Amino acid sequence: MSFAWAKPYEPKTQLGHWIDQRLPLPRMIYGAVGGGYPVPRNLNYAWNFGVLAGVFLMIQIVTGIVLAMWYNSGIETAFASTEHIMRDVNAGWFLRYAHANGASFFFIVVYIHIFRGLFYGSYKAPRELVWMLGLVVYLLMMATAFMGYVLPWGQMSYWGAQVITGFFSAFPVVGEPLRVWLLGGYAPDQAALTRFFSLHYLMPFVIAGVVILKTWALHIPGSSNPTGVDVKTEKDTLPFHPFYTAKDGWFVLAFLMVYVAVTFFLPNALGHPDNYIEANPLATPAHIVPEWYFWPFYAILRAFTVDFILPAKLWGVLAMFASILLLFFLPWLDRSPVRSGHYRPLFKVFFMIFIADIILLGICGVMPAEQPWVFLSQIGTLYYFAHFLIILPLISKLEKPLPLPDSISKSVLHGEEAESAPYGLAKA
Repeated sequence: MSFAWAKPYEPKTQLGHWIDQRLPLPRMIYGAVGGGYPVPRNLNYAWNFGVLAGVFLMIQIVTGIVLAMWYNSGIETAFASTEHIMRDVNAGWFLRYAHANGASFFFIVVYIHIFRGLFYGSYKAPRELVWMLGLVVYLLMMATAFMGYVLPWGQMSYWGAQVITGFFSAFPVVGEPLRVWLLGGYAPDQAALTRFFSLHYLMPFVIAGVVILKTWALHIPGSSNPTGVDVKTEKDTLPFHPFYTAKDGWFVLAFLMVYVAVTFFLPNALGHPDNYIEANPLATPAHIVPEWYFWPFYAILRAFTVDFILPAKLWGVLAMFASILLLFFLPWLDRSPVRSGHYRPLFKVFFMIFIADIILLGICGVMPAEQPWVFLSQIGTLYYFAHFLIILPLISKLEKPLPLPDSISKSVLHGEEAESAPYGLAKA
């Protein structure tokens, strides 16, 4: 545990002692998410989305396992088995909609979690590895979501697989052999569908493993907080249980109500109608577009239209992958010693511009590849890379941050003695 005042686990029953001596699982849970894990006392609701991401991962695993009991991964039967689930299986429509919308909500939660980390500097020392493991989770999510989108074998599934795997053919020499190796052939067919189904089933468990590693890494320095000031004394913290279990608990329930409302009343709002048409390799959809959570990266891919040294297609693929890989180097691109954006006035302005840029790229990603959307994609892509490679390093050197509070407890409690006393030790 990271803090010396963390309370050790003490079994209160003979059964508890017996289990603790043989399998100290309750001790581990107590130190990870129980009363033995001190957490900064000023965490706001932006810190609830990490727990929510774990909840949606579990929803996806459970609904996915049940759906796999009826799904058939043959190119002649995949679409029909999906319709069978929707029409003939008891509550099958609910399971499928819960899984499909669960993927969208999983991304919503993770995007908010990432932007919270960007604003509050959660990628800075000593939490660089926590940030990187989070990005690994994000990359695994993208791969899992893509393969899952192919499984219904609808029109957008098939042509989405054709377009995405076509990216690899942009690489010289190894590109086309790599694409054929991934698909098991020259076009999406039975071999590709079988591979995607197998990997889509496996990947969530890999994600769960990386989440455990991330949580482990997080518990070494402890959680970040809105001020970015390090925990100094016991006054700055509260035990995770019961304070944050209660806060996380009600927030999770409130968020799940929104998720359930969308699943029941707007189940297709986040999907694409073309995917209710069975895949036809001879009929290309008029406008191929990925799921909404890929739109900004799709806009970056299409922003390159002119060959310059390398083919435009290869520039687009390199830029799309670089836009994500760049985030791994963020701890070294943003050198400001102040973590929280609340105390960085210049950073706060450019962060808002960056949010607007991501929204612009998202809009361009869903629009047809024609003017003015291509030009706007180019502007958005240029700003995206400039934000990380030019603006952030310059802000780190030029910005004059606001004064930081002396401690977490003073920042939220104004130093009142009774309030800032450690939990359970306040004087009446």
